[in-house]
Amino acid sequence: MNKELDEVKEQLEKHFDDAADLSAADLAEHLKVLKKHDEDEYASYLDKLDSASLGEVAIEMPDHMLKDVIENVPNDKIVEAIEELESDDATDLLQYIEEIDEEKAKELFYSLELDSQKEISKLINYEESEAGAYMQTELFSARLDEKLSSAITRFRVMKKNGDIENVFQLFVVDKDGILHYAVPIEDLLVFDFNQNLQTIVKNSEDDKYKPHSALDTDDISDVATMVRDYDLSAVAVVNKAGVLLGRITTDDIHDFLEDSATEQIYHLAGVDDEAEDEDTLFKAGRARALWLFVNLITAIISASIIGLFDKTIEAYVALAILMPIVASMGGNTGTQALTVTVRRLALGDIEFSNAKSVLGREVSIALINGVIFASIMGVIAYIWFGVSMLGLVIAISMVINLFCAGLFGTLIPLGLKKFNIDPAVGSSVLLTTVTDVVGFFSFLGLAKWILL
Repeated sequence: MNKELDEVKEQLEKHFDDAADLSAADLAEHLKVLKKHDEDEYASYLDKLDSASLGEVAIEMPDHMLKDVIENVPNDKIVEAIEELESDDATDLLQYIEEIDEEKAKELFYSLELDSQKEISKLINYEESEAGAYMQTELFSARLDEKLSSAITRFRVMKKNGDIENVFQLFVVDKDGILHYAVPIEDLLVFDFNQNLQTIVKNSEDDKYKPHSALDTDDISDVATMVRDYDLSAVAVVNKAGVLLGRITTDDIHDFLEDSATEQIYHLAGVDDEAEDEDTLFKAGRARALWLFVNLITAIISASIIGLFDKTIEAYVALAILMPIVASMGGNTGTQALTVTVRRLALGDIEFSNAKSVLGREVSIALINGVIFASIMGVIAYIWFGVSMLGLVIAISMVINLFCAGLFGTLIPLGLKKFNIDPAVGSSVLLTTVTDVVGFFSFLGLAKWILL
């Protein structure tokens, strides 16, 4: 028997017997293992999931498993599962289903309660990069003229009914719904429950309860920066009039950052992150093949540069031995600059106003390293082949290539960002082309000029 399969079955049995409480992510991972080894058992455990668990688990599933859910689980159970989720998660799940089966998504949507339809319709209209797409409309709020005791009573009912989770603040609004204050939950415990919230806040320190908020149309990356800079647990989301619409919690920010990091890592390698979640070799392989084809074209360009100097290489065979060193050092230097720049762009640490200083820093580092390693390699080449001028050729070539690597390793992602293109997409392929072409051309060109 398969040891991994036995362990998964044991964990699932404990979970369904209430002997253990597995997270949604763990359940999804266990079901994934089960599907690989035993389709019948997989279908059986999928059927055992209650509505509340089904929604949470479905969000964690890759597309091919979510397809099993929408094909095999009754519609009414899926509708219940969506209703159990918070508004942002419910919207996400419905969108995931829509990507697989648009008709099924419409059918499920119109089976939801009208209030749920309204909330999802509101959230689904935001762009993927907008803060509104990540907010949940369930929140704990109260009017300025409301007594604290009344707000606490309402909060107790909401928690008991499971209408809200992960509450960190009470958002205080006026009669028009405009946000004025955000009071941490722990602070509420020390106030006089018989006073209204406006009186309580006025008797507190100035600006103590000034809320951190974001417009619903703000870029989610800016919200993530705010959460990081101010160490926030939640951010209020308002419209242009200041009306409170919802909140974004740290788990939403965590999911966004994780997705962004994964996407950037895949893109830097020329891999489609969505295709890699697919179970079929064909889909993943096809996505990778596109960038491999682009890389083949750039490799041919580099090879054509070498072809221009075939006579030079024939005269000095040592050039063929040393040539990869120049390209490799340039490639690694460029990748360092590229990775740092893409990362800082993702975190919002770089703006075009300070791009010159960033460019200067990366080029300076590359140039300093170029001089150091060019000197080392020049001596090695001289000792290796006994030709002093050969050492000079490779040293000058390395300085040129490392300088260009630092320059273009920074300029390429900055340029892509300027044109609203993901700086991680294709950057590595473009950079490799630059470092190979510059490296081969400078090394062989200098060799032809100096040695022949």
